[in-house]
Amino acid sequence: MSNSEHVGIARHAAYHQMPATDLVLDRQASPLVRGDRRAISGPAPIGVTERMMGHLILRGSPEALSTAVVQSLGLALPAAPLTSSVEGAVCIRWLGPDEWLLTLPTEALAQTEVDLRQVGGAEIALVDVSGGQTLLLIEGDSATQVLMKSTSYDVGLQNFPAGKVVTTTFAQAQVVLRRVNDVTFELVLRRSFADYLWAWLRDAATEYGFAIHDEG
Repeated sequence: MSNSEHVGIARHAAYHQMPATDLVLDRQASPLVRGDRRAISGPAPIGVTERMMGHLILRGSPEALSTAVVQSLGLALPAAPLTSSVEGAVCIRWLGPDEWLLTLPTEALAQTEVDLRQVGGAEIALVDVSGGQTLLLIEGDSATQVLMKSTSYDVGLQNFPAGKVVTTTFAQAQVVLRRVNDVTFELVLRRSFADYLWAWLRDAATEYGFAIHDEG
């Protein structure tokens, strides 16, 4: 075998070797690389918090997933369309007849996935999408007005009560939107759109004000 062939084999192996990185730190790296974090003063600022969470897509029949979720998380699977279930920092959002989005603290993600697989077995499918999504919490008396500038979906309280979840277009990007309470919303978005949507929110909130809240 020639030297060039030896080099080729060595390079091929190196290309397929995973880097020795800290998985938790990697998942917690914010995608807001160029996000302008300066506050904007105003009469009723919205507060925006980026939450570093684990994101897990659950697929399967409602019956199989309901059993797995109850036994693993002690949380009811939201069976009705456009609804969610919450327990502390854990939230499950209905996305479709056989699809749900689970968000939970990053440190609990691995064990939760193991527990769900053990209970659900081959009847359920799980996909860790933590590396491709992030979550923004938007709160304040003017949050509804800012969101109304950003999506054609009616986010008024009568049409969009607390706990309701929709997948919609937000500033030309697809997001999963959930109302937490009268003045607070959660926005789950693709990490590749994070800087763009952050800039959009700052611009949409200019007349009200914009403040950054640290996660805590």
